[in-house]
Amino acid sequence: MTVGQVERDAEGSPPPPQPQPQPQPQPRPDNVDVEGQVDVTPAGEGQGEGARRLLKLVKKEGEGEELPSAGCVVTVHYTGTLLDGSKFDSSKDRDKPFDFTLGKGQVIKAWDAGVATMKKGEVSVLTCAPELCYGESGSPPKIPPNSWLNFEVEMIDWQGEDLSPKKNNGIVRYTIIPGTSSYDLPSDGALVNIELVGKLYGVKDAKPFESRTVSFYLGEGCENGICNGVERALEKFSMGEKSRLIIQPRYAFKSTGNKELGVPPDAIVEYTVTLKSFDKSDVDSLDYEYVMKQGKTFKDKGTEYFKSAKYVLAVKMYKNAVTYLSKTDLEGEGVSPDVRINLLLSVYLNLALCYLKFTPVNSFEARDNAIEALKIEPNNVKGLFRKGQALQAMGECDEAIEAFQRVIEIEPENKAAVNQITICKSTIKQQNDKEKKLYANMFEKFAQKDTEVIDGKADGEEHTGCDV
Repeated sequence: MTVGQVERDAEGSPPPPQPQPQPQPQPRPDNVDVEGQVDVTPAGEGQGEGARRLLKLVKKEGEGEELPSAGCVVTVHYTGTLLDGSKFDSSKDRDKPFDFTLGKGQVIKAWDAGVATMKKGEVSVLTCAPELCYGESGSPPKIPPNSWLNFEVEMIDWQGEDLSPKKNNGIVRYTIIPGTSSYDLPSDGALVNIELVGKLYGVKDAKPFESRTVSFYLGEGCENGICNGVERALEKFSMGEKSRLIIQPRYAFKSTGNKELGVPPDAIVEYTVTLKSFDKSDVDSLDYEYVMKQGKTFKDKGTEYFKSAKYVLAVKMYKNAVTYLSKTDLEGEGVSPDVRINLLLSVYLNLALCYLKFTPVNSFEARDNAIEALKIEPNNVKGLFRKGQALQAMGECDEAIEAFQRVIEIEPENKAAVNQITICKSTIKQQNDKEKKLYANMFEKFAQKDTEVIDGKADGEEHTGCDV
């Protein structure tokens, strides 16, 4: 059984990093302290500084200075023994290294803390107090209750934390300095202030191509020269965090590169980023006036990006506006919903228009946002027209005609709707003609095949001379 399996056998399915209740710390046995051991007891464990609840004895020095950080997938070999030398588990006996994600509570706490101090190639013995292993229960029959344990661990390798959306190692993070909280993170639309240093990855003695401190709203990074990979990674940063990011071309400067910065096409880049501060607004805790102000601000930003044909950014801003303007619990006595509803209607209509401007058209999103607008105002001409355009792009011409006809019922002189109906009818006719031709060809082939079969039978009868 593995370290992870022992943990589950003893405590149930994977425990949190600090399961409650904590077992009472057991005194160190006399045979625990060994010359050369380093105290790597994690903060908050044992009896304060110098508690010596987790000790490390280096048997083979590792390479370089870099250490794995929380989120890295580490690969190790290990052998676990009681203090009397009795072996209870070994990956080497199975000839199969053990992988786990560091700092996520997948293994015993002694491992999360101790392995984080090891370099590549290092071999060390971790001597672990019971409360950092299997506690008061132990793991019968091999590990008695309240057992101190030794683990000889060989650090084979580790991979950084994959932050890319498709988990294809497009954005890989190596934490240098952890942030203050793994729960309080900046979200889309937050004002962030960062320090960043960028250089080409894998180039010996590469000099930084940029080094600066910059503030921007998350989601608008490209307007400040921030590459997509850095912006996506920042959504996983906590306050004060400093990390190294390895970013593949598709999330960096793509096949075009960046002449101004001296980044060649298809270059892998490395950024060291520090999140100095961010302003995160919790929508649920805000008052009506602030919600309205933020909603209108994002709507206006979206409109400016739309006018500049920056439709992707416009969509981001409009979606942020929806987040604020969809908040209804602040409406009550003395607070009119009309202003909020009218703004929200406008945002949904603009979102539908943005998606219709995409290349290719994002017809499904355009239709859905037009429908949201029509829920607010069922006879809204723009909403009906954009719904019709989206359905037309989806090939649903019959439904599109219904939407355009509703426009004409409301505005009989609406020539654009009349034109779209004409186009839809023409498309339907072309589709019908194509189907007729397809079926005609199909029947012709069937008829030809039947003729060939009949001719074949006739030939067969003639050659065999069979009596009928």
